[in-house]
Amino acid sequence: MQYESERIEYKSQMLEDLYKEVIAFANTDGGVIYIGIDNEGNLTGIDDVDETYTRLTNGIRDAIAPDVTMFVRYVLQDNKVIRIEVGEGSYKPYYLKAKGIKPTGVYVRQGASSVQASPDQIRRMIKESDGDNYEDSRSLDQDLTFSAAETAFQRYGVEFSIEKYRTLGITQNDIFTNLALLLSDQCLHTTKIAVFKDEFCTEFRDSKEFGGSVFKQFEDSVTYLALCNRTASTIKGVVRTDKKDYPEEAIREALLNALVHRDYSFSGSIIINVNDSKMEFISLGGLLPGLSTEDIRIGVSQPRNKKLAEVFHRLRLIESYGTGIRRIFKLYENCPIQPVIEVTANAFKIVLPNMNACGAVAERVPEAAEKAPVVITPQMKTVLDYLAEYGEMTDEDLQELLNIKKTRAYLLARQMNENGLIDIIGRGAAKKYKLK
Repeated sequence: MQYESERIEYKSQMLEDLYKEVIAFANTDGGVIYIGIDNEGNLTGIDDVDETYTRLTNGIRDAIAPDVTMFVRYVLQDNKVIRIEVGEGSYKPYYLKAKGIKPTGVYVRQGASSVQASPDQIRRMIKESDGDNYEDSRSLDQDLTFSAAETAFQRYGVEFSIEKYRTLGITQNDIFTNLALLLSDQCLHTTKIAVFKDEFCTEFRDSKEFGGSVFKQFEDSVTYLALCNRTASTIKGVVRTDKKDYPEEAIREALLNALVHRDYSFSGSIIINVNDSKMEFISLGGLLPGLSTEDIRIGVSQPRNKKLAEVFHRLRLIESYGTGIRRIFKLYENCPIQPVIEVTANAFKIVLPNMNACGAVAERVPEAAEKAPVVITPQMKTVLDYLAEYGEMTDEDLQELLNIKKTRAYLLARQMNENGLIDIIGRGAAKKYKLK
């Protein structure tokens, strides 16, 4: 007499809990289930073989997802026992449709019992079956709704329907993917915005956290950041000029870059920090292998989430890969302080300077320079007197006149040139100095 084991399960009659045994074997190493034999291995037989067989085959087909029937074989023994041979499945995890891809719906074989899988086991099975691509992997949450996505697609004049799910990458084999989770109202990731009083971002002025679909996070974040984007006015004569702290398009592009290119396999939030001098956009996930910050600046792009990027492209929220960062730097081309990109192994940050704050600094610098007097040292006075009398001098003349070495002569000449006292004509041996 055989006993139940990791590969053998006995059932005296056809019961609903048999489905979890099929799931457990398909999620582990396969096994055999006998209907018509009790737990002690005694033959009990089946009262109505035809009715049991019909219920069994229909139930396994309808109650379990994904479709496991290709790994299941039925054998009738002596018209009293149904032998169910379950092979290890190739698209784990298999689960009860009524429960979903969560511990209450996913089972594995442990000894002679079928037990609920842990969240880590479920994630590992998904990774082994679907690969490392986050957006193509199956979502752990299959109870998804798409009201925000439907609104966004409608706003931009693009069809959004169940028939389009597969084309967009929202479903695979009628199962929602992680891309679907990102677009859904149940999206677990968030965007956090903090406004600070100080330059070092230590004293809070206000903060917000936006969740839900990435479309909703985009709309909510744009609206809130618009409140942080103050307008400065300048009046010259009778003309008044209004200028925003940040180009609205630059904010939009930086936010889209963070939403589309972040690494969603991490659970953290997108962080946006705002103070009086800058706006920082920080997203998880460094650059993909082979890319540098200079590549990003000139428009080279290798999207981490290709299908998510394609969805945003369909809605014309992004024009094409790589143009967003270029557009940001173009918007700042006349600004005295440029945007900054910082990258670590696990994060990407772009800093937008406050244009009005930069302008104020740029205006103060020339004023200070005009007021600061040029200090003429005795050595400079000797050089100026020499040039006033002889008109020009060489490097050797300068070294001999002041009895100094070549390096000191070079530094002195450069300082006098920067202070507007002399001109430097030519280079190398032909170089000469003349009065300004």
